[in-house]
Amino acid sequence: MRTVRFRDPAGNVRRGEWSGQPDDEIAVRSHYGGRVAIGTETLHPDDVTVLAPCDPSKIVCALPNAAAETEDRSAASRPELFLKPPSAVASHRETIELPHGTERITCEPAVGAVISEHCTSVHAATVEDVIAGYTCLTDLTNHTERGRERELVRAKAFDGAAPIGPVVSRPENVRSGAQISLSVNDSVACTTTVDQLTFSFGVLIEEITRHLSLQPGDIVATGTGEAVDSVSGGDTLALEIDGIGRLVHDIATR
Repeated sequence: MRTVRFRDPAGNVRRGEWSGQPDDEIAVRSHYGGRVAIGTETLHPDDVTVLAPCDPSKIVCALPNAAAETEDRSAASRPELFLKPPSAVASHRETIELPHGTERITCEPAVGAVISEHCTSVHAATVEDVIAGYTCLTDLTNHTERGRERELVRAKAFDGAAPIGPVVSRPENVRSGAQISLSVNDSVACTTTVDQLTFSFGVLIEEITRHLSLQPGDIVATGTGEAVDSVSGGDTLALEIDGIGRLVHDIATR
């Protein structure tokens, strides 16, 4: 099952089931957003506004989290963590405006684990109990600011720096070895697989919840070690992960 959240032509926020592929229709859930679906109501994704599939109070990201990154880092024994706020969230097909004066933006494909319940002190062995599913996340970084600060707020937390979606896919849909592909303007820029991650979600969530609680809808994002070196205004980015779907967004300059 893959859950999508969307606004229908009448302005109602609703949920449905969707493959995350642009040619497939959304099967509307029987009752959500004050409306009742009669029979098997379906909507084409072009006729609705696809929203972020969850409302995280925070996104906790890990760096490094892939073999390619740890080769150049000495502190690979535990993940380095940073936060992206709710204002960094962008939806499928949303245009992201880069901060004024930005000279270089990179983007990295990531898998986001969506948290199902309030949790703290989670053990790695039971992490599946607190994961509702997985979503695509594009980690945008402002390298104009990357070397100027230690806390990465300007570099990692600007508005639109964390596009997510288009769906939340049940954990069983995302198999070991699932392909991750990030394209720029329909040209594949980087590829990897989910089993290339150095730190599993069990390790990540156990480490995170030792220090802070996670809430329903929060996202833990992995990072992959594969990145597009530079994107700019006018580019279209498409992140596709097997078992989840295809997240698309445009880049614009202010």
